[in-house]
Amino acid sequence: MSQDLVYELHDNVGRIIFNRPQARNALTLAMYERLAEILHEAENDSSVKVLILTGAGEKAFAAGTDISEFKSFSTAEHALNYEAQMDRILDSLERSRIPTIAAIAGACTGGGAAIASCCDMRIGARNARFGMPIGRTLGNCLSMSNYARLASLLGLARVKEIIFTGRLIEAEEAHAIGLLSEVLPDYAALQHRAGELARLVISQAPLTLRATKEALCRIRQAMTPVEDHKLILMCYLSRDFREGMEAFLDKRTPNWTGT
Repeated sequence: MSQDLVYELHDNVGRIIFNRPQARNALTLAMYERLAEILHEAENDSSVKVLILTGAGEKAFAAGTDISEFKSFSTAEHALNYEAQMDRILDSLERSRIPTIAAIAGACTGGGAAIASCCDMRIGARNARFGMPIGRTLGNCLSMSNYARLASLLGLARVKEIIFTGRLIEAEEAHAIGLLSEVLPDYAALQHRAGELARLVISQAPLTLRATKEALCRIRQAMTPVEDHKLILMCYLSRDFREGMEAFLDKRTPNWTGT
Protein backbone atom coordinates (compact mmCIF):
# COMPACT_ATOMS: atom_id res chain seq x y z
CA MET A 1 0.00 0.00 0.00
CA SER A 2 2.80 2.44 0.90
CA GLN A 3 4.11 2.12 -2.67
CA ASP A 4 0.70 2.95 -4.19
CA LEU A 5 0.81 6.42 -2.68
CA VAL A 6 4.27 7.93 -2.27
CA TYR A 7 5.03 10.96 -0.09
CA GLU A 8 8.32 12.82 -0.37
CA LEU A 9 9.47 15.99 1.42
CA HIS A 10 12.39 18.07 0.17
CA ASP A 11 13.20 21.73 0.87
CA ASN A 12 9.78 22.46 2.43
CA VAL A 13 7.90 21.02 -0.55
CA GLY A 14 5.86 17.86 -0.03
CA ARG A 15 5.13 15.76 -3.10
CA ILE A 16 2.23 13.28 -3.07
CA ILE A 17 2.46 10.80 -5.95
CA PHE A 18 -0.39 8.50 -7.02
CA ASN A 19 1.69 5.50 -7.94
CA ARG A 20 -0.35 2.86 -9.75
CA PRO A 21 0.64 3.60 -13.35
CA GLN A 22 -0.43 0.09 -14.43
CA ALA A 23 -4.00 1.11 -13.44
CA ARG A 24 -3.74 4.74 -14.64
CA ASN A 25 -3.23 5.65 -10.97
CA ALA A 26 -6.80 4.67 -10.06
CA LEU A 27 -7.29 5.09 -6.34
CA THR A 28 -8.23 2.31 -3.94
CA LEU A 29 -10.12 3.15 -0.76
CA ALA A 30 -6.91 2.46 1.16
CA MET A 31 -5.12 5.05 -0.97
CA TYR A 32 -7.78 7.65 -0.13
CA GLU A 33 -7.26 6.96 3.56
CA ARG A 34 -3.49 7.17 3.18
CA LEU A 35 -3.98 10.53 1.46
CA ALA A 36 -5.95 11.68 4.51
CA GLU A 37 -3.12 10.50 6.80
CA ILE A 38 -0.49 12.35 4.75
CA LEU A 39 -2.57 15.54 4.82
CA HIS A 40 -2.92 15.24 8.59
CA GLU A 41 0.82 14.69 9.02
CA ALA A 42 1.68 17.61 6.76
CA GLU A 43 -0.82 19.88 8.50
CA ASN A 44 1.05 19.35 11.75
CA ASP A 45 4.54 19.66 10.25
CA SER A 46 5.60 23.31 10.16
CA SER A 47 8.38 22.51 7.70
CA VAL A 48 5.83 21.74 4.95
CA LYS A 49 5.13 24.95 3.04
CA VAL A 50 3.59 23.62 -0.20
CA LEU A 51 2.14 20.30 -1.36
CA ILE A 52 2.37 19.08 -4.96
CA LEU A 53 -0.04 16.32 -5.98
CA THR A 54 0.76 14.39 -9.13
CA GLY A 55 0.56 11.00 -10.80
CA ALA A 56 3.32 8.55 -11.62
CA GLY A 57 4.02 8.54 -15.34
CA GLU A 58 2.59 10.65 -18.12
CA LYS A 59 -0.61 8.69 -18.80
CA ALA A 60 -2.67 9.75 -15.79
CA PHE A 61 -2.89 12.06 -12.81
CA ALA A 62 -5.52 9.73 -11.36
CA ALA A 63 -8.29 7.97 -13.25
CA GLY A 64 -10.81 8.01 -10.41
CA THR A 65 -11.66 5.30 -7.93
CA ASP A 66 -10.67 1.76 -8.86
CA ILE A 67 -13.93 0.27 -10.16
CA SER A 68 -13.29 -3.03 -8.38
CA GLU A 69 -13.81 -1.22 -5.07
CA PHE A 70 -17.52 -1.02 -5.87
CA LYS A 71 -18.06 -4.75 -6.36
CA SER A 72 -19.15 -5.22 -2.73
CA PHE A 73 -21.62 -2.33 -2.78
CA SER A 74 -25.13 -3.62 -2.08
CA THR A 75 -26.67 -1.45 0.67
CA ALA A 76 -27.53 2.16 1.32
CA GLU A 77 -24.77 2.26 3.95
CA HIS A 78 -22.14 1.28 1.38
CA ALA A 79 -23.13 4.19 -0.88
CA LEU A 80 -23.54 6.79 1.86
CA ASN A 81 -20.35 5.76 3.66
CA TYR A 82 -18.35 5.99 0.43
CA GLU A 83 -19.58 9.49 -0.39
CA ALA A 84 -19.06 10.56 3.24
CA GLN A 85 -15.51 9.22 3.10
CA MET A 86 -14.84 11.14 -0.09
CA ASP A 87 -16.30 14.37 1.32
CA ARG A 88 -14.24 14.05 4.51
CA ILE A 89 -10.96 13.55 2.65
CA LEU A 90 -11.61 16.14 -0.06
CA ASP A 91 -12.68 18.70 2.53
CA SER A 92 -9.43 18.15 4.45
CA LEU A 93 -7.49 18.75 1.24
CA GLU A 94 -9.45 21.86 0.30
CA ARG A 95 -9.25 23.34 3.81
CA SER A 96 -5.60 22.51 4.46
CA ARG A 97 -3.51 25.44 5.67
CA ILE A 98 -0.88 24.38 3.11
CA PRO A 99 -1.06 25.72 -0.46
CA THR A 100 -1.59 22.84 -2.89
CA ILE A 101 -0.63 22.43 -6.55
CA ALA A 102 -2.03 19.71 -8.81
CA ALA A 103 0.46 18.81 -11.56
CA ILE A 104 -1.68 17.00 -14.12
CA ALA A 105 -0.57 14.80 -16.99
CA GLY A 106 -2.91 12.48 -18.86
CA ALA A 107 -6.28 11.44 -17.46
CA CYS A 108 -7.64 13.41 -14.52
CA THR A 109 -11.09 11.91 -14.16
CA GLY A 110 -13.68 10.97 -11.56
CA GLY A 111 -12.10 10.95 -8.12
CA GLY A 112 -8.88 12.26 -9.63
CA ALA A 113 -10.73 15.29 -11.01
CA ALA A 114 -12.36 15.77 -7.60
CA ILE A 115 -8.92 15.81 -5.95
CA ALA A 116 -7.54 18.26 -8.51
CA SER A 117 -10.59 20.48 -8.02
CA CYS A 118 -9.73 20.80 -4.32
CA CYS A 119 -6.20 22.02 -5.02
CA ASP A 120 -5.42 25.73 -4.97
CA MET A 121 -3.63 25.70 -8.32
CA ARG A 122 -3.63 23.34 -11.28
CA ILE A 123 -1.06 23.11 -14.05
CA GLY A 124 -1.07 20.54 -16.82
CA ALA A 125 0.98 18.82 -19.48
CA ARG A 126 -0.26 19.13 -23.04
CA ASN A 127 -1.88 15.68 -22.80
CA ALA A 128 -3.92 16.51 -19.68
CA ARG A 129 -7.61 15.63 -19.90
CA PHE A 130 -10.14 16.55 -17.19
CA GLY A 131 -13.67 15.30 -16.66
CA MET A 132 -16.35 13.38 -14.84
CA PRO A 133 -17.49 10.72 -17.35
CA ILE A 134 -19.75 9.01 -14.80
CA GLY A 135 -22.71 9.03 -17.19
CA ARG A 136 -20.94 6.64 -19.56
CA THR A 137 -19.09 4.51 -17.02
CA LEU A 138 -20.79 3.80 -13.68
CA GLY A 139 -24.04 5.71 -13.80
CA ASN A 140 -23.47 7.14 -10.32
CA CYS A 141 -23.58 10.77 -9.18
CA LEU A 142 -21.52 13.24 -7.16
CA SER A 143 -22.08 14.58 -3.68
CA MET A 144 -23.46 18.10 -3.28
CA SER A 145 -20.01 19.28 -2.20
CA ASN A 146 -18.41 17.96 -5.37
CA TYR A 147 -21.12 19.44 -7.59
CA ALA A 148 -20.64 22.80 -5.86
CA ARG A 149 -16.85 22.59 -6.21
CA LEU A 150 -17.08 21.85 -9.93
CA ALA A 151 -19.67 24.57 -10.46
CA SER A 152 -17.45 27.15 -8.76
CA LEU A 153 -14.57 26.17 -11.08
CA LEU A 154 -16.39 25.64 -14.36
CA GLY A 155 -19.84 27.21 -14.04
CA LEU A 156 -23.19 25.42 -13.95
CA ALA A 157 -23.64 25.18 -17.71
CA ARG A 158 -20.26 23.58 -18.37
CA VAL A 159 -20.67 21.08 -15.51
CA LYS A 160 -23.95 19.97 -17.06
CA GLU A 161 -22.40 19.79 -20.51
CA ILE A 162 -19.38 17.64 -19.58
CA ILE A 163 -21.44 15.25 -17.45
CA PHE A 164 -24.32 15.02 -19.94
CA THR A 165 -21.89 14.25 -22.79
CA GLY A 166 -19.21 12.37 -20.86
CA ARG A 167 -16.50 14.27 -22.74
CA LEU A 168 -13.12 15.22 -21.30
CA ILE A 169 -11.77 18.78 -21.35
CA GLU A 170 -8.43 18.90 -23.20
CA ALA A 171 -5.50 20.90 -21.86
CA GLU A 172 -5.82 23.94 -24.13
CA GLU A 173 -9.51 24.34 -23.39
CA ALA A 174 -8.83 23.83 -19.67
CA HIS A 175 -6.30 26.65 -19.84
CA ALA A 176 -8.67 28.91 -21.75
CA ILE A 177 -11.42 28.53 -19.14
CA GLY A 178 -9.07 28.95 -16.17
CA LEU A 179 -9.16 25.35 -14.98
CA LEU A 180 -5.41 25.12 -15.65
CA SER A 181 -3.21 28.13 -15.01
CA GLU A 182 -0.45 26.83 -17.32
CA VAL A 183 0.08 24.15 -19.96
CA LEU A 184 3.54 22.59 -20.26
CA PRO A 185 4.83 20.64 -23.25
CA ASP A 186 5.43 17.30 -21.51
CA TYR A 187 5.63 15.40 -18.22
CA ALA A 188 9.22 16.40 -17.44
CA ALA A 189 8.50 20.09 -18.01
CA LEU A 190 5.35 19.77 -15.89
CA GLN A 191 7.22 18.37 -12.91
CA HIS A 192 9.97 20.96 -13.21
CA ARG A 193 7.46 23.80 -13.39
CA ALA A 194 5.56 22.41 -10.37
CA GLY A 195 8.75 22.71 -8.35
CA GLU A 196 9.37 26.25 -9.57
CA LEU A 197 5.79 27.26 -8.78
CA ALA A 198 6.06 25.74 -5.30
CA ARG A 199 9.13 27.85 -4.57
CA LEU A 200 7.36 30.96 -5.84
CA VAL A 201 4.38 30.28 -3.56
CA ILE A 202 6.72 29.73 -0.59
CA SER A 203 8.16 33.22 -1.15
CA GLN A 204 4.75 34.85 -0.56
CA ALA A 205 3.45 36.08 2.82
CA PRO A 206 2.05 32.94 4.51
CA LEU A 207 -0.74 34.70 6.38
CA THR A 208 -1.97 36.29 3.15
CA LEU A 209 -2.16 32.86 1.56
CA ARG A 210 -3.90 31.33 4.57
CA ALA A 211 -6.47 34.12 4.80
CA THR A 212 -7.18 33.89 1.08
CA LYS A 213 -7.63 30.10 1.22
CA GLU A 214 -9.95 30.31 4.20
CA ALA A 215 -12.01 33.15 2.75
CA LEU A 216 -12.56 31.38 -0.56
CA CYS A 217 -13.40 28.10 1.21
CA ARG A 218 -16.05 29.91 3.24
CA ILE A 219 -17.53 31.45 0.10
CA ARG A 220 -17.64 28.10 -1.69
CA GLN A 221 -19.12 26.28 1.29
CA ALA A 222 -21.78 28.96 1.73
CA MET A 223 -22.90 28.06 -1.81
CA THR A 224 -23.14 24.31 -1.03
CA PRO A 225 -26.66 23.02 -0.28
CA VAL A 226 -27.36 20.35 2.32
CA GLU A 227 -26.54 16.87 1.07
CA ASP A 228 -29.52 15.02 -0.41
CA HIS A 229 -28.99 11.32 0.29
CA LYS A 230 -31.92 10.42 -1.94
CA LEU A 231 -29.95 11.41 -5.04
CA ILE A 232 -26.96 9.28 -4.01
CA LEU A 233 -29.12 6.25 -3.23
CA MET A 234 -31.13 6.64 -6.43
CA CYS A 235 -27.91 6.09 -8.39
CA TYR A 236 -25.81 3.76 -6.25
CA LEU A 237 -28.64 1.32 -5.51
CA SER A 238 -29.86 1.19 -9.10
CA ARG A 239 -29.61 -1.67 -11.59
CA ASP A 240 -27.78 0.77 -13.85
CA PHE A 241 -24.96 1.24 -11.34
CA ARG A 242 -24.42 -2.53 -11.17
CA GLU A 243 -24.62 -2.74 -14.96
CA GLY A 244 -22.14 0.11 -15.39
CA MET A 245 -19.63 -1.49 -13.04
CA GLU A 246 -19.94 -4.93 -14.67
CA ALA A 247 -19.73 -3.46 -18.17
CA PHE A 248 -16.59 -1.50 -17.26
CA LEU A 249 -14.88 -4.57 -15.83
CA ASP A 250 -15.98 -6.65 -18.85
CA LYS A 251 -14.81 -3.90 -21.24
CA ARG A 252 -18.16 -3.60 -22.96
CA THR A 253 -20.72 -0.85 -23.49
CA PRO A 254 -23.30 -0.66 -20.66
CA ASN A 255 -26.98 -1.19 -21.42
CA TRP A 256 -28.70 1.59 -19.49
CA THR A 257 -32.34 1.11 -18.48
CA GLY A 258 -32.89 4.03 -16.12
CA THR A 259 -33.77 1.67 -13.27
